[in-house]
Amino acid sequence: MGINNEEAIKQLRTLMEDVDESLRESYRNIHQGYPTENLLRFLKARDWNVQKAHKMLIECLEWRAENEIDKILTKPIVPVDLYRAIRDTQLIGVSGYSKEGLPVIAIGVGLSTYDKASVHYYVQSHIQMNEYRDRVVLPSASKKQGRPICTCLKILDMSGLKLSALSQIKLMTAITTIDDLNYPEKTETYYIVNVPYIFSACWKTIKPLLQERTKKKIQVLKGCGKDELLKIMDYESLPHFCRREGSGSGRHISNGTVDNCFSLDHPFHQELYSYVKQQAMVKGSSAPIRHGSVHVMFPEPDTEGTKIFDTLESEFQKLGHDQKI
Repeated sequence: MGINNEEAIKQLRTLMEDVDESLRESYRNIHQGYPTENLLRFLKARDWNVQKAHKMLIECLEWRAENEIDKILTKPIVPVDLYRAIRDTQLIGVSGYSKEGLPVIAIGVGLSTYDKASVHYYVQSHIQMNEYRDRVVLPSASKKQGRPICTCLKILDMSGLKLSALSQIKLMTAITTIDDLNYPEKTETYYIVNVPYIFSACWKTIKPLLQERTKKKIQVLKGCGKDELLKIMDYESLPHFCRREGSGSGRHISNGTVDNCFSLDHPFHQELYSYVKQQAMVKGSSAPIRHGSVHVMFPEPDTEGTKIFDTLESEFQKLGHDQKI
């Protein structure tokens, strides 16, 4: 880390010493005992501009306060059948850890349909995953490794990606914007696997729009990516869709002892759901768990995000026209 970067961290740390008392709990939940690493994330997200990083961090804390994000892990999605339906249509899970101790998050982009619940439930589920990762998974990994583990790896499975995904653009824009503005620089590398033609066609147009910092994080792998991924993680940590060519995401696929990390029956999701229900009982004592989704305000997409999703929508429409769909 260069001297200028160290000075930027020092300046931002000084600015954050004056954070309003009402936002301090949120700030602690964000940095989880690693304030320097947290400041580093926001500085990277704003190209080391201290004032912009400070503004971003304060706005993040205000968003958390306004939407009660610090309490979101006390609000389970019930009944369990609804949560199972969400898990079956919002395909995401933790399959294991890299050789360096980073959590491996698998996402079934192509086969996620987001069609069994309201947008608010899917956003709530996504934020709960983020918060559980940041407050439980990463601190546990840090303790195990004896050093700060503040980022993860993501493996994006494009199996089954179709033009019908255009209908999900609005929801994906909301989720991506929430992550960009409130959980910046949490992903070390994105690995994209099982790439169909439709993704390849769109990628050529979208890639030039990405910031250089983002481009460096993305690796499009051949096939299911198994050979490349085994260089950075053990076989047991590979998502099920990377264990053999043509396996695909699937929603309930099991290959011998291979677990589907998207399923509610997977140990990770069982632990997450049990944790949220337990926290609800602790916070609410004997009060019954309330039904209904948490409504979170969606931040306005930044210029880069808007441009990317507008371009993606345009490319999908072109492909649909070319294929006369």
